Amino acid sequence: MTKPPDIDRNVGSASRRRFLREGSALLGGAVIAGGLAGSEARAAENTGNLPPNVPEWMKTPGDPMGTQPYGAPSPFEKDVIKNVSKTLPQYLSASGRTPLQDLDGIITPNGLFYERHHGGVPTIDPAQHRLMLNGLVDRPLIFTMDDIRRFPSESHIYFLECSGNPEYKKPYGKTASDLVGLLSCAEWTGVSLKLVLQEAGLQPGAKWVVAEGADSAAMTRSIPIEKCLDDAMLAYSQNGERLRPQQGYPLRLLVPGFEGNMNVKWLRRLHVTAEPAYSREETSKYTDPMPNGTAREFTFYMEAKSIITRPSGGQRLTAPGFREISGIAWTGRGKVSRVDVSVDDGKSWQQAQLQEPVLTRALTRFRLPWHWDGKPAVIQSRAIDETGYVQPTLAELLAVRGDNYVYHNNAIWPWRIAEDGEITNANA
Repeated sequence: MTKPPDIDRNVGSASRRRFLREGSALLGGAVIAGGLAGSEARAAENTGNLPPNVPEWMKTPGDPMGTQPYGAPSPFEKDVIKNVSKTLPQYLSASGRTPLQDLDGIITPNGLFYERHHGGVPTIDPAQHRLMLNGLVDRPLIFTMDDIRRFPSESHIYFLECSGNPEYKKPYGKTASDLVGLLSCAEWTGVSLKLVLQEAGLQPGAKWVVAEGADSAAMTRSIPIEKCLDDAMLAYSQNGERLRPQQGYPLRLLVPGFEGNMNVKWLRRLHVTAEPAYSREETSKYTDPMPNGTAREFTFYMEAKSIITRPSGGQRLTAPGFREISGIAWTGRGKVSRVDVSVDDGKSWQQAQLQEPVLTRALTRFRLPWHWDGKPAVIQSRAIDETGYVQPTLAELLAVRGDNYVYHNNAIWPWRIAEDGEITNANA
């Protein structure tokens, strides 16, 4: 796959200056002319809370802190919740997607972090939970959670993404969450897996670590020893608090950049072996059929990917003028080095600004100032990572992999903006 053509690196800066200069005047005029739009404006007008009136919430004290011992979002944000399909049955094998189009920055709140489980969410008493480490080691060990927490800890920001995000044959969602909502990013705290393996002592011939979860599905995946001795972690906290049950409480494996189901939750056993386990999740699932009848046995890394989250499907532009295009990019291969944005259906591309920090195997937020002229448009983004890999179009993927592929779809997802401002999935 070739790299994109060179583009003017000053375009983004010039556009931003123009946005700040001209956009301020437009926004100021909008406030004078009537301010808020839609239901927010009607609600404010009906209650007399707009200037110069004193709003109702200034006339009486608010709720005391004691009524919310564990903080909760504003009631006006009650619709920002995980996206659980109403058409797909949610049995023991279930999923809930992150509402990416409603979030800012790169960190996913714990309550909105995507879920994927194969045997329901177990309720595990941490005092009775144990991690077994055996196989090709000098000293088989059994750890309590207190034992794990005695090791030196570390914290890192990493994304997690399901490899079926989205499937090739069903890329017809309306929103960013529908398409790639099986993606989230958090700060993880735990212990280096390398340190724990060194405590047991690896024997010659140790090439794989088979991780098993304590859920009813006994989720099992084989991890190459090279990854285990690199950046893999045993995580017990997420965004500063203990893991939630849906995320593997009290302990999960974290293998940054690898497909989501390899980050085994409710971790109970690490079996060091010379060969992979060839478990259900490595044979009948999570393999990639190729056009010639063969299949890719292991596709560990999630390739470079991006999506515009604002404006995006399910939203509507209320008026022409300046606005910011914003989205997220990520790669399992390291850092995102660049994101290009097209506002003319891929005919030309502009380089977007990457928001700091740009971290290894974490989400990266990108931004581009844009003037919508009120005419139909198709907007899209493509990520380039530090290896030089360029996010492909869906047509390019299909040309290489055929249409029997199921997982690892990292195609570009364009949004179509109609003249009335309605935004839809251009691939649907």
